[in-house]
Amino acid sequence: SSNMENDVSLKFHQQLLLISENLVTEDVAALKFLCTDLLHLRKLEDVKSALDIFKLLMAQEYLNADDTFLLAELLYRIKCHSLLEKLGYTKEKVQERLHENGRVSPYRQMLYELSENITSETLKAIIFLLQDHLPKRWITLSALDLLILLEKQGLLTKDNVQILEDVCMTVSPDLLETIKCYKKEKVLCYNIFSSPGVWTAVAKLLKELGALPSFCCTKIHKRRRVLLSSEQEGTAVDGVFYFNPRLDLNTWYLKFCYKMDGPHRGFCLIINNVNFNSSQRKGSCKDAEQLERVFTWLGLDVRTYTDLTSGDIRSLMQTWQHLQDHKDRNCFICCILSHGESGAIYGTDEKLVLIRTLMSHFSAKQCPQLAAKPKLFFIQACQGNKIQRPVYVDTGAQTPDFSSVQESFSLFESIPEEADFLLSMATVDGFVSFRHIKEGTWYIQALCSKLQLLVPRGEDILSILTQVNEDVARRVSPSGTKKQMPQPAYTLRRKFIFPIPTAPPPS
Repeated sequence: SSNMENDVSLKFHQQLLLISENLVTEDVAALKFLCTDLLHLRKLEDVKSALDIFKLLMAQEYLNADDTFLLAELLYRIKCHSLLEKLGYTKEKVQERLHENGRVSPYRQMLYELSENITSETLKAIIFLLQDHLPKRWITLSALDLLILLEKQGLLTKDNVQILEDVCMTVSPDLLETIKCYKKEKVLCYNIFSSPGVWTAVAKLLKELGALPSFCCTKIHKRRRVLLSSEQEGTAVDGVFYFNPRLDLNTWYLKFCYKMDGPHRGFCLIINNVNFNSSQRKGSCKDAEQLERVFTWLGLDVRTYTDLTSGDIRSLMQTWQHLQDHKDRNCFICCILSHGESGAIYGTDEKLVLIRTLMSHFSAKQCPQLAAKPKLFFIQACQGNKIQRPVYVDTGAQTPDFSSVQESFSLFESIPEEADFLLSMATVDGFVSFRHIKEGTWYIQALCSKLQLLVPRGEDILSILTQVNEDVARRVSPSGTKKQMPQPAYTLRRKFIFPIPTAPPPS
């Protein structure tokens, strides 16, 4: 199995090397531009070759041996169609999947299309018109360089392309059509479907609910944004089911997903207990820092508290329970990093606090400001002293019954009876969880990684936590004898989907 994985990895890297060798300087510049919304600009500025871009994409888990579609999309966008076969794709196969799996935003596509149609003479004219906005010693290399500079200066954003309209109207009116198409599509789709990933998530949800035919293409028509069933409108046109204006998708979204479009997303508390009387949780600060970065990126107002006793934790919960500001927020999130036992976590005074007690402060009765709003708790703590051992199975065989390996335990014993709670534990009851003294815990690092990867794809929180389970379950201690299995439980009544941040993931 190990040799097979090594062979797959080697073949994948050989493919990337071969593709890189067939891309010229202009291609690399185009790839950099199309990845601007996915990768940190500072890191992209250091890119010298296509391999540098591939490494950054792999580091962010956008690209791996099992999923090469983003690279296929990029090659398709820069019209390097002959290289698609290196990844097992054709131009037609990429086109089929773009509406569901495309990652390059309509805004970035529009800018790139514009740059491709700006001639050298037109570029000189545009620079002349914009000379008051450009650094005096700035030397233009390409239309892409100019667009990046305008973005850096805040003169050009996905919500404001007026400066492009003004100059195109003067120097090349035919370029205006590209901008107009982008603005029309944006006005129609922006409220909910801020990216193809969000639309895909909603379409998938509607299919599950029976609102969309299972064979319906998850593609939204440019001119419409409302649901149509085949029973109402008959057959598909060009393979796309159009939508009936009588059934507004805003209504569907609000009915089956928690409202997450308020002026403030919500508060996120992080309790990071590091120093105990008899021990120190080395690596926990790495977890806390990563959580703070990720939830800030997701729009939460993050507050971190370090080394709280059991009494401090109870007092803190009471303080936040009575906070009036919750009424203007969409949700509440609490992350606790500590030692623990079955159904409880330790304060730094080594006294236990029941998880159920902590969560009960935020029930609809105790905290009316959060009534009917999602309340998410992520607990990184051991829940006992037992160690999970690896069970080796034939990957083609039926999944074994693990009841003999670990005790069954209902997490609902820890969740308040009221609705709208999610409790995600790092491990099942009775067992330890693992923490690296430098890299942090398996669970929190997997959680942060999957949030950054899957929120931009429009995945809901339960789907993301399923991927976290998969990630952690694949890990094994250096000795090869210790495993870990996280466990979420919930009384959520709707899908919880984070709005997609405009900034790239923090790491």
